[in-house]
Amino acid sequence: MALIDISLPRSIARALRLPERSPKRQQIRVLKKLLKKARFTEFGQEYRFDELLLSKHAGKKFQQHVPVYDYSKIYAEWWHKALEGKPDVCWPSKIKFFALSSGTSEAASKYIPITNDLMRGNKIVMIKQLLSLRTYHDISVRSIGKGWLMLGGSTDLQKGPTYYAGDLSGITAKKVPFWFSPFYKPGKKIARTKDWDEKLEAIVEQAPNWDIGFVVGVPAWIQMCMEKIIERYNLKTIHDIWPNLAFFVHGGVSFEPYKKGFEKLVAKPLTYIETYLASEGFIAYQDRQYAKGMRLALNDHIFFEFIPFNDENFDAEGNVVENPETLMIHEVEEGKDYAILLSTSAGAWRYLIGDTVRFVDTERMEIIITGRTKHFLSLVGEHLSVDNMNKAVQLVSDELNVYIPEYTVAGVPHGLFFAHHWYVACDDKVDPELLRTKIDCKLKELNDDYAVERGSALKDVFLTILPESKFMEFMTMKGKVGGQHKFPRVMKGKMLEDWKTFVQ
Repeated sequence: MALIDISLPRSIARALRLPERSPKRQQIRVLKKLLKKARFTEFGQEYRFDELLLSKHAGKKFQQHVPVYDYSKIYAEWWHKALEGKPDVCWPSKIKFFALSSGTSEAASKYIPITNDLMRGNKIVMIKQLLSLRTYHDISVRSIGKGWLMLGGSTDLQKGPTYYAGDLSGITAKKVPFWFSPFYKPGKKIARTKDWDEKLEAIVEQAPNWDIGFVVGVPAWIQMCMEKIIERYNLKTIHDIWPNLAFFVHGGVSFEPYKKGFEKLVAKPLTYIETYLASEGFIAYQDRQYAKGMRLALNDHIFFEFIPFNDENFDAEGNVVENPETLMIHEVEEGKDYAILLSTSAGAWRYLIGDTVRFVDTERMEIIITGRTKHFLSLVGEHLSVDNMNKAVQLVSDELNVYIPEYTVAGVPHGLFFAHHWYVACDDKVDPELLRTKIDCKLKELNDDYAVERGSALKDVFLTILPESKFMEFMTMKGKVGGQHKFPRVMKGKMLEDWKTFVQ
């Protein structure tokens, strides 16, 4: 597979009567490659992948023959066999690595299969993103050849009977290619450290010995790391110790709430590069500066489908209904929210990962992450998404000139009706009532359904301001520190009860 795709301008392609690169064609090619590789597995035999490969309409046949799976269903029917060491279940050979993923709210860990084919596909997408940096004309290109600080999970993985399990970032770091080792920080010894505080302390200790050009990780933990380095060495900014730092590669959570905090830590602007790397695969990446969104990796190792995120396809708790409407890449529309289904080179088939996205540019197939299927509030039909919440918080924090790095929202009973309770992290001085009122007003402007329900069954909005440290302490208590762990933007169920107890 080529690492650089060279395309003729469309006008020239038309003049020469050459077929343009079609997202649909790319995706069908990926699907057939996956079906061909997995046709002799138990899953492939069950759903007659050989017959699907012979069909002129492989995509539609695939949708008709293979059911939609969430984690509970695919684990109960298929993946538990792979975890027990059985080969050729959903993907050829034994699965030797599993990524432990619990999302942001579920208590039990999920075991997501990781294969060499998936890792190879992830690396190809990563290289494509690196090559796309040549389009970032106003950045310091020399920083690319400096050190890369990747703040992820431990590479000291849990050993099972026939497999190893751990954070995806830990698995990725453990399998770093030899040619990348000179650039990779914090190095294999520190990366093996399981205790987050101990790992952070070791990084702070070694910071003066490194020349870092890139930092990679979840914003909250990268920010914490930088703050500790600045405090330890009595610096004004992180550039006093890492003058070549130019890039921050982030993902998994909206960066906007953290931007104001990062700007206080640097002497010169960083180039922020967004990625969408889930345990299930490298889904999308920002390939140009100031892009509206991230470009889907359509031509590599994932076949995508999209379920319109509406009341017809999901119940009030965010669970997918039986036989939902599913669309292929050429059938999506801009401005609408979809839940993603993935079929991957690790044996995930029509797998609902739980994220919702919106296409902001169907010409370039660029998306933004709008939330999760179970992380939205619709107690009475307000249909409030994480994207709405992020935008409201961003607008209000800019207007009041305060820094709000974390927040979470819960739906609560209020008399015979309902209310929303916001818990906001803010160490700046701000009037809680003013903050509550402004967030409420912004949400009414951003979401018509919310505006209607605020005059009906959604009777009130409550807001509690807490120190940022409280949010970090709760994550520590839950064992969700560092790596890819993010604070949930919406609290429900057992997690909400634990949070209430912790706050009180």
